[in-house]
Amino acid sequence: MAGDGAGVTGKSDPIITRLASEDKKWFYQKPNLLYLYLMLFPTCMGIELTSGFDSQMINALQIVPFWKIYFKDPQGALKGIIAAAYSLGAILSLPFIPMVNDRFGRRWSIFGGSVIMVIGALVQGFSVHVGMYIVARMILGFGIPTCIVSGSSLIGELAYPKERPVMTSLFNVAYFVGQIIAAAICFGTNNIQSDWAWRIPSLLQICPSLLQITFVFFLPESPRWLITKDRGDEALAILEKYHGESDRGAEFVAAEFAQMQTTIKLELEAAKKSWLDLFKTAGMRRRVLITTMLGLFTQWSGNTLISYYLGDLLKMIGFTDTTYVQKINVSIACWSLVCGATVSLLVTKIRRRVMYLACTISLLLCYISWTISMERAQTAAQAGTPNNAANIATLFFIYAYSPCYNMGYNALTYTYMVEVWPYAERSSGIAFFQLFGRLAGFFTTFVNPIGLNSVGWRYLISYCCWLAYEVVFVYFFFPETFGRTLEELAFLFEDKHLAEQANAAVEKVLNEKNADAISLGGEKGRSEVRENVA
Repeated sequence: MAGDGAGVTGKSDPIITRLASEDKKWFYQKPNLLYLYLMLFPTCMGIELTSGFDSQMINALQIVPFWKIYFKDPQGALKGIIAAAYSLGAILSLPFIPMVNDRFGRRWSIFGGSVIMVIGALVQGFSVHVGMYIVARMILGFGIPTCIVSGSSLIGELAYPKERPVMTSLFNVAYFVGQIIAAAICFGTNNIQSDWAWRIPSLLQICPSLLQITFVFFLPESPRWLITKDRGDEALAILEKYHGESDRGAEFVAAEFAQMQTTIKLELEAAKKSWLDLFKTAGMRRRVLITTMLGLFTQWSGNTLISYYLGDLLKMIGFTDTTYVQKINVSIACWSLVCGATVSLLVTKIRRRVMYLACTISLLLCYISWTISMERAQTAAQAGTPNNAANIATLFFIYAYSPCYNMGYNALTYTYMVEVWPYAERSSGIAFFQLFGRLAGFFTTFVNPIGLNSVGWRYLISYCCWLAYEVVFVYFFFPETFGRTLEELAFLFEDKHLAEQANAAVEKVLNEKNADAISLGGEKGRSEVRENVA
């Protein structure tokens, strides 16, 4: 395939991947690793709870009568800016993320972003007019990207190589948990006969951030970040504790540490730690192109229609009862969670390009079918003769959308970004992904209500055209990253000799059997490893 061959030259021999695959112990048989994963869930995994909560809350509150009354039933552009303010705040924070990550590390970045979101949720819940509500949503949006970039990176950099793809894929699944919680809360408060019908959900958006603030310092820092700060002893201790619980744990940790040190050293020699690093080589520019398009794809594939404007879509086909619409809202959120979790468990079995192509092709077919059924339903409704079969078909394709989208754009998004970007530019690369994702999200959430009001079902045709472009782009430009560690993918688009230098360091450690000299926690063993990879 055209997109597969272009990135082969920089892939290194997967020595660490083979060593990890030889480890037959499950993660739950390793007490330290099990503890690590349990702590990753409320902290890093929990970050996307906020995004899912936000999208569903805004979706559901537009159905709540007292929200409409308090804010004078906003329509068109005002309705769009209320939803899009979250993305606008995120865009404003993105230039600072790489600096914050590099200086303070992953954990402090998560903590700082969570504090900002706590402030935003409080302002949102006590808003006295629509302007204050919009500003509160911008504050929430300002805090979330720092947490997302840091959290997704930290998962990839702490997880054992064998489980790393599944862990990074589950990162986005928390989005649907947040959706379910928000949908259930809004369903429960829908009939409250006061402003608390919308203030309670708005205030409860504080909860995911409180989880991160409470648990983040129970996690270790990224070993790769510690290596860049000349704190190799601490990095090695973390690897020994969490990755050294297998039968050949000492040997594996020695080889992994050698690979990390050598790869990061090679990366930093070529990097100036600036945004310009993203554009200075052909390999980096290709990463930027893929990242830019993936950011657009995750938001312009029609998902924001369902996430933010489900009430409007259902109203167009005759479903107007608020209680019934809220029930559909909750059920779609639950269905999305099932689809997202199921697909995330398959990322160690199916190649990345296969999943992305299946995702884009199925989305295109789903949207074409949805557009046809929507046209039949809306035309019949306008003629005063409702077409129940078309209404049911439209609802079916709204549900069918979820497994198609989750196949690639949910399950693989951060897994792929962590794999495509080497450590030195990972924060900048994921921030760049966030930039285009947020720009696309801001645009589409702002434009969607205008488009639906203006042209009805015809608006869906624009998504069909874009999805056809996605299929072509994925086929020709997306590289395969399946079955490699992060260091084995670090020079994916660069010269082969760089990958070979990293491999040489690993082979040196293994061939000289220095891993046998390491006693876990022993300073002598650590010194020998550092000498051999220096």
